[in-house]
Amino acid sequence: MLSFEMNDRKKIGLGLTGFGVFFSFLGIIFFFDKGLIAMGNILFFSGVALTIGFKSSLQFFSKRSNFKGTISFGVGFFLVIIGWPILGMILEAYGFVVLFSFAQWILANIGSFSSEDTYSRLDLPAALYQIDWLDNDMLVVEGTNG
Repeated sequence: MLSFEMNDRKKIGLGLTGFGVFFSFLGIIFFFDKGLIAMGNILFFSGVALTIGFKSSLQFFSKRSNFKGTISFGVGFFLVIIGWPILGMILEAYGFVVLFSFAQWILANIGSFSSEDTYSRLDLPAALYQIDWLDNDMLVVEGTNG
């Protein structure tokens, strides 16, 4: 059975990971400031290494299936360091998506939501769902003689 106990090393790792995301976000907000983005990347990597362990993180990043994400993340980090933060962040974002497999979940769920599901989550009156706008800007409500 897996143990999910929270020891001090994992707490520090989660804190470093959070600060890494915060500094990267701050670097993007301040017009791609390379210092903040680089600091965020270093904190994020060290936080992941502390959270899951050094051996596990080395195994994760060096897995054959994760090479594309690891290399693009590393090249993006290098581009941020040498002064090309926009291109570096694009590569890092791509590497992050490939490494952590968010793309598979998004692609799997794109077609699973219909407009009825979206409308039912909005809590709008039912009459608003039936409104259609025509090309001549005339409002027609389905179910009426208009």
